[in-house]
Amino acid sequence: MSLLMVAIISFCINVLLQNRFQDYVINQREQRNSEIVSMIEKQYNGLNGGWNTNVIENIGVNALEQGVIVRLKNAEGKTVWDATVHNNGLCVQMLTHMSENMNSRYPGFKGGYEQKTYSVKAGAKEVGHVELGYYGPYYFTDNDIAFLNSVNTILVAVGILSLVMALILGTFMAKRVSGPISKSIRAAGQIAKGNFRQRITESSGTREMARLTDTINYLADSLEKQQDLRKRMTADVAHELRTPLANLQSSMEAMLDGIWEPDEARLESCHEEIIRLNRLVGDLEKLERYEAENASLSLSEFDVSDLIRHILHNFESEFRKKGVALSFEGEEEILRADRDKISQVVTNLVSNALKYTPEGGQVRVRVRTAEHSTELIVSDSGKGIPPEDLPYIFERFYRADRSRNRLTGGLGLGLTITKAIVEAHRGTMEVVSEVDRGTTFTVSLPKSG
Repeated sequence: MSLLMVAIISFCINVLLQNRFQDYVINQREQRNSEIVSMIEKQYNGLNGGWNTNVIENIGVNALEQGVIVRLKNAEGKTVWDATVHNNGLCVQMLTHMSENMNSRYPGFKGGYEQKTYSVKAGAKEVGHVELGYYGPYYFTDNDIAFLNSVNTILVAVGILSLVMALILGTFMAKRVSGPISKSIRAAGQIAKGNFRQRITESSGTREMARLTDTINYLADSLEKQQDLRKRMTADVAHELRTPLANLQSSMEAMLDGIWEPDEARLESCHEEIIRLNRLVGDLEKLERYEAENASLSLSEFDVSDLIRHILHNFESEFRKKGVALSFEGEEEILRADRDKISQVVTNLVSNALKYTPEGGQVRVRVRTAEHSTELIVSDSGKGIPPEDLPYIFERFYRADRSRNRLTGGLGLGLTITKAIVEAHRGTMEVVSEVDRGTTFTVSLPKSG
């Protein structure tokens, strides 16, 4: 790119310089012609009507050395002095040399002998005329040719120097850029093969390269966490299925072997395990349905505060039994949404708050109006969620406290389903939690539904 720019600049400078130089040469020639005519006019003696031929000869010889052929004629047209008569060989040699100069500089240059006639006056009286011949339309002297060649040499030298500098700088920049890119390619290849522990440890001074390596490291970190999460989810799913299936298997085998009598109590126990399996499969089906892009919603307008009061009324006995205070704040707020699914969202959040709030704690439910949305806020004073678990609480089967969840009978799908319902309504769900201080879930639903 540097070489190309230098070449373009050199070409433009060369063209501009030559055009300007041609104009300069033509102007200089016109100025020189005017000076020659002026000097010849001064050699006319008006008293005797004669010319000082000795001085005119000197003027003509000097003009010939400058590339101008002078011929002076008086008023009657008689030749007073002629350079071709004085030294025709020098005139021919001069024109030939000029032609060779111009053709060496510009092969095929179309030039030749040109002549201009100027009037010679003594006062207001015309006393003769001067014919000035020269090689035209313009020509360059040896000094002019040397000057132009020097300029071109400088431009070529600048071009070569720029090329060398461009190669050095380009090599440095290529190593600076290609090094991190090559390492990023290798790291990305390892990540694509499943090696999510791969990281790029080298830093780069180039901002874009630093951002690229940071992005790849972040991608690898996210994939590694997702892989660990999938493994944990697989173990949780296996546990949720294994426990009821194991209970069913042991009970059925005992009854088939005659160890147990197939009485009502044992059959009811088997029935409860089957219900537990059905609930798990049903929750998974609900989740799949809610997360589908074309999830169907039965939209209607209703007072969400009234709905929440009704749900909290059904929870009153459970809160009283556990010794947890329950409060609600909110005025009438009309929302266009799927009433049944929003009811499930509130139920899931209140149920979770009750499970993880110890005796003597409290749960607060609020409805708040924002500019373009309605916010449902459920806060508790429970155990809270550790920071390392907070990003994953909406994942399937994820448990921040696995033993406690099993004791409370959770399957790890409640929050996942809740978030899926909220997103099906084009809403958002946020959570803020502090360990041993409590958790707050905020659901924002658009007013337009």
